[in-house]
This record gives sequence, C-alpha cells and structure tokens, in this order.
Amino acid sequence: MKRVLFVVLLLALVLAACTPATPTQPAKTYKLAAIFPGVINDSDYNTLGYMGAEAVKKDLGIEMAYSETVAVPDIDRVMREYIDQGYNIIWTHGGQYVNQTIELAKQFPDVVFIAEGDAKPAEMPANVWFIDRNFHIGFYGVGALAARITQTGKIGYIGGLTLPFSYAEVHAMQQAIKDSGKNVELKAVWAGDFNDPTKARQVADTMIAEGYDVLVGSLNNGMLGVFEAAKATTDKKILVTAKYTDKTSIAPDNYVTSLLYDFVKPMKDIVGKIQAGEKGGYYPLGFDTGVSLQTPFKNVDPAVEEEMKAVINDLVSGKIQVVKDTSEIK
Repeated sequence: MKRVLFVVLLLALVLAACTPATPTQPAKTYKLAAIFPGVINDSDYNTLGYMGAEAVKKDLGIEMAYSETVAVPDIDRVMREYIDQGYNIIWTHGGQYVNQTIELAKQFPDVVFIAEGDAKPAEMPANVWFIDRNFHIGFYGVGALAARITQTGKIGYIGGLTLPFSYAEVHAMQQAIKDSGKNVELKAVWAGDFNDPTKARQVADTMIAEGYDVLVGSLNNGMLGVFEAAKATTDKKILVTAKYTDKTSIAPDNYVTSLLYDFVKPMKDIVGKIQAGEKGGYYPLGFDTGVSLQTPFKNVDPAVEEEMKAVINDLVSGKIQVVKDTSEIK
C-alpha cells in the first residue's frame, strides 16, 4: 500500500513539473490625451479641465498629453492623431465635441473615450464614459440665491450662445424663483459669444439701465465685460454671480459667488475605473459630485447664506428635483 501511494505521489510531482505555467498577463498601460476648446490658462473652464488631466497624471501615474484651442472641425483629426501615437484614453473637454467623439468611439473599440455634454446619448458605445455636466442643477441654486438678494426684483441672465444647456440653466432659475415665492422678474439675453468681453459688456450695460441689479453670468472670458459694467455703475449696487472658478479678485465690491466646477475628482474616478476594467459608463455632475456654490457669499446679508444652506441640502438629498428643460426660452 505504501509503495502504491509513493508511486501516485511521484507521478503527481512529475506531471506538475511538466505542466507549463500559465503566463501572467501584464497590466495594461494607459495614456491619456485631453483636448480643450480654449487655452489652459483661462482661469476658467479649460483651466479646470487641465487640472483634472494633471491630477490623473500625477496621482494615477498616467502618461498625459493635451491640445489647446481645438476647433470643432479639427476634433476628429486631433483625436485620430493621438490614437496613432498610442494614446488609448481620449478625453474631449467640451459639449461641442460629443457627436464626433461618439462616432470615433464606434471605429476604435479598443480605445476608451471620455465625452462631456448635457444629455446622455441615446446610443452610447461600450467604450465611452459620459460626463453629464448638469448645469441646470447648479443654476437652480444660483436662481434661488439671486431671488433672495435682488433689491429691484429684476435679475438678468447673460449667456454666450443659445444652446440647450443654456436654456436649461434659465428654466432651472425660473423654477427656483417660483419655488422661492419671491415676486422676481428674470430676463435672459445671449451675447452671441462666450469669450467676447465687449459684447457681454454691452448686454450688461443695457440690463443695468433697465433696472436689473443682479446679473448672472454663464460665460467664459466674457465675464470680464459683465464685471466692468457692474464696476462702472455708481448710482446703485450691481451684484454679479459667475461660473466655473472664483472671480473675487476681478470685482470684489460686486462679486457674490461662483458656481464652481471640479474635474479633478470626476477624472480620477473615471480613469481609476478604466484601470479596473470598466471601459464605459455614466458620470453625472451635481452638488454631490463636482459642483459647489462658492461660500461664504460676498456682499450679501449672512442670513441669506443660512437660507441657502437648506436649499443646497435639499438639492443634494434629492428633496428638490430640478427639471432638465432644454426647450427654447420664449
């Protein structure tokens, strides 16, 4: 019996020695290419995107390259050039790039694409991560604040272009004003450009002359024109809210707050999931993920800030449901 057991064990050892080891698959190396519609030092939307890309590079050890000021007609070419160079995560930081990003993703299933926009595409390839910017949620908060600080009962919204997300921002402000119970008028005007301070200044000057004392900007460099108009007004106090980044230093006597956006956490979350094997998904922004209303507010009664804490808490908890209405403003 002992001899039989010995022979069995010996055969098992021989077979084990002869069986080839299963090779360990090396971890996939990822390279991120980020594409921006403007310059990365605009202290605004593009700067926020660059900070997100840099955080991925620094904290996750991902090789990163980027291109600035890429026009929509050039986006397909730029993405293809990066793919040819071996970049396998392509991030297009701008809602104007969504359609072309989705189309190219269909042609390169082994490359992961990160797109941004204001409504999740109906048919999204498996290799696409979609960041839903949800600007309307933040602008509900801005509308609630503006309704509480206007002295004339007249609020002006100044946008860049008549795009669906901009319509949704205005509708969200209308909802917030209605919910506040305040007797407040909201007027929306589009300057025709997000980055032209002169055009934005003209719109702002006209609104101020018509009695609007709170100006809500949804612009990039155009915000400089809005602030100039506010600073030039001496017969009444003009309060201004902005978007994306802190603008306190531009007009400290007129600035109230900014709807801050953060792409560091979203990008680190998404790229981390890509490294873990999740090639596509949906990432909505909101007050609990990447969005905040800058506090403490400037140039307003502290009691307003206390009221707004309750509003923000209700937005985060879901007690307040902001309607995403992209229909044209009449």
